[in-house]
Formats: sequence, structure tokens, C-alpha cells
Amino acid sequence: MDDYNFPQVTQLAIPFFVGAILIELWLVRTGRAKGSFETRDTLTSLMMGTGNVVAGLLLGVVSYWALLWLWQFRFFDLGLSVWVFLAAFLLDDLRYYVYHRIAHRVRWVWAEHVNHHSSQHYNLSTALRQSWTGLFTFMFVLQAPLVLLGFHPAVIAFTFGFNLVWQFWIHTEAIGKMWGWFEFIFNTPSHHRVHHATNPRYLDANFAGTLIVWDRMFGTFVEELEEDRPRYGIVKNIGTFNPLKVAFHEWIGMFADAFAPGLTLRERFNYLIMPPGWSHDGSRDTSKTLKAAYVRRNPGEAGKPGLPAAGAEPAE
Repeated sequence: MDDYNFPQVTQLAIPFFVGAILIELWLVRTGRAKGSFETRDTLTSLMMGTGNVVAGLLLGVVSYWALLWLWQFRFFDLGLSVWVFLAAFLLDDLRYYVYHRIAHRVRWVWAEHVNHHSSQHYNLSTALRQSWTGLFTFMFVLQAPLVLLGFHPAVIAFTFGFNLVWQFWIHTEAIGKMWGWFEFIFNTPSHHRVHHATNPRYLDANFAGTLIVWDRMFGTFVEELEEDRPRYGIVKNIGTFNPLKVAFHEWIGMFADAFAPGLTLRERFNYLIMPPGWSHDGSRDTSKTLKAAYVRRNPGEAGKPGLPAAGAEPAE
């Protein structure tokens, strides 16, 4: 059972990725579709994607073999069937939602995820702007329960490949809102534009991979509004196309904060585990303080999806 050998879904999809990016670029440049491309930004995204592939080849085996070692302690062996693959896909999609939500709420994990949000453009090339340091956050442990339940690591890796392919095509402004039933169930370009936006109401929303129903179930869904078009990037944009800075800037900033002089041990630890923007003296903004400030400026927006009620105190 340890010799499962499934196709590498994302590698097989590379021609589709390249072709789709070229088509979108042509549509946008000829005015046939919404969107924007900036040459240096696109090249940075492509270099980040290449680095992610290299990091996966060099380091991805570590997490896979760790899960394979865990396989010997499984409670069940579910084997291979259509239903096992479907169940693995659904449960791993939920696992991805949990990971993604943690990545926006814990700075240690945000340090590897932030690069995906660092582009101020939103197009298919942005989907390739992926982390080089994902292994170091140890978030692969979230797949451990699936392995113990009897899903072989190879099955999990195979089904997650389809999740990643789905997430590629939703990085576009060329597609507006889709059919109502489709928008209700699945993650779509509209829902994911919200996730990449820095507008206060859109911060920390729509964490889904494939199924937006997780966000609807757990209260993190926010709909894209025509009157509040998404603005992309991160709250404090890094202003660089250097892939090394894109990949490592938040790790450097996080450790600089954690080892700054004059802090208590608890404050140092909090710089690693508290939400992005947290500071020991409250001098910086988190997503919650940004939302609260927006409501103070726009009291009529209080209590709407993604925004706190009037007078609510932000708490981390």
C-alpha cells in the first residue's frame, strides 16, 4: 500500500496554466476583458511559482515522508475507491480552509503565505505567486488526522492537486459573478477577489479552496460588492519586484520584531503567534482594528458582512 503512484496533477496542468495566462493577457490587453497586467509584476509571480516548484522538489519530500511514517499508526485502511477519493477531496478541502484561516491569523504562518497576496494586480499569473517556505511552518501536520483515519498520503496529495488547479482559474477579473447556485457552493473568481482585497470589509474573508460552503458555515463569507470594488495587495505593500524580498520579507520583519531589545519573553513569542499587525504597544493595525476604524468613519456600514457592529471593541 506504500507504493501508490498517482499522476502529479499540477504538473500535468502546466500547459493549461501557461495557455490560460496568455489568453487572459490577450483579452485584457485588447480590451475584451477586465483586468490588469504589469510586466515586472507578472515576471515576479512566475519566478515565485518556479521557486515554489523547486522548493517542493527539494523539501516537499520531507512532509510527505513524515506523513508516510505516520501511516503505520493508522486506525483504518480505507483503500482505494471512488468514494475514498471523494471523501479525501472533501475532508482535505476543509483542512485547507482551516490552514488558510490560520495563515491569516497567525504571523508565523502568514510569513510564508503573505507573498501570495503581495501583488497589487489580480490575474492568473498571481495564482503562481506561491511560497518557498511552506515546509517551515509545519502546517502539513493538519493532514495527520486524515492519514490516521486511513487516507494514504498519496491519495491526499493526489486529490489536493485538483484543489490547486481549481484555485488557479479563480485568480482573474475577466470573469464576473457566475450562476447563483454555483456561487453558493463553489469558490469563484468573485469570492476569491474578496479574499485578495485590502478593503476593510474584505479582510480575513473567503478562505475556501474549492467549496465556499465552508466560509458560509463558519461565518467568514463576504460577498463582493459593486460599490466597493476590491483593491489588491497587502495592507502595507512592499513595493518591490525582487522575488527574494517577496519570499522572505515577512520572515525577516517578524524575527526583527521578536528579537527587538527591551521586550518580555511573552511579547517576543506573541510577535510569532499573534495576527499580522499585532504589536506589543498597540502602535500598529491588525485587520480587526482596521475594520473598527472603517466603521467609525462610516457608521452606516456597521454590522454589515465583514464589518463589526457599531461600538464593538476590536480584540485579538
